[in-house]
Amino acid sequence: MKKDIENRSDIALLVSEFYKKVKIDKTLGPFFNNTISDWDSHLDHLTTFWETSLFMTKPLEKKYRGNPLEVHIEVDKQFNYSITELHFGLWLNLWYQTLDEFFEGEVADNAKRRARKMATFIYLKIFEVRSN
Repeated sequence: MKKDIENRSDIALLVSEFYKKVKIDKTLGPFFNNTISDWDSHLDHLTTFWETSLFMTKPLEKKYRGNPLEVHIEVDKQFNYSITELHFGLWLNLWYQTLDEFFEGEVADNAKRRARKMATFIYLKIFEVRSN
């Protein structure tokens, strides 16, 4: 029986299992594998991002500091402006698949909504920046 996401350990499991899928994906893998040099640090950083996003009303040991939009715009630039809606769709599908594999409940559903909103926002902003 699956449970809901309850704490940082659950989020760490989600993030690490998700990125196992991303790393081997034929379309997404090259973007991530050629950009991220320290996976342990990156996974910890993303665990903090999702913990902050999903448990913003709880007292947390770590709070996310960073600008995901800026990072994604830079990666798009490094890859000759080749990120498309396909990449965001694949990313979301893998995120949903990983969530459904391990969790169910209100927080898991919120993780899906937040990922969809974030992907849409970043996708639109990347193309806005390209047109300037």
